Amino acid sequence: QTAGQSGEQELENLVLKLSVLKDFLSSIEKKALKALQEMSSATPSAPPQPLSRKAKSIPVQTFEVKLDITLGDLTKIGKSQKYTLSVDVEGGKLVVLKKQKDSQEDWNTFTHDKIRQLIKSQRVQNKLGIVFEK
Repeated sequence: QTAGQSGEQELENLVLKLSVLKDFLSSIEKKALKALQEMSSATPSAPPQPLSRKAKSIPVQTFEVKLDITLGDLTKIGKSQKYTLSVDVEGGKLVVLKKQKDSQEDWNTFTHDKIRQLIKSQRVQNKLGIVFEK
């Protein structure tokens, strides 16, 4: 397995995990809404039922990535910078971390509700586009 294939595999795993996260969060929102509706219509003597099924914890995944901000022509970018992409499925966060020369770190955190769309490139197999709100 070449490095390109393993990078592609990691990217596909990331896309899958983000998709699972989106579905998971959607189901949590529905459960919360249902619970709120039940609580508002329930009599005071009926306490809400605790959730018996415990969700399996998903560890934070970290990937080494190159950031292509323009999404257009790769030739427009000078030398590519390496970034670390961390995906916290349970926390609903995506963190893009850049190491600076003098051992400082610069990072951006995106919450799940700011991610609008994931686009897997048809042209470049290990490229993923992420569309954020605004």
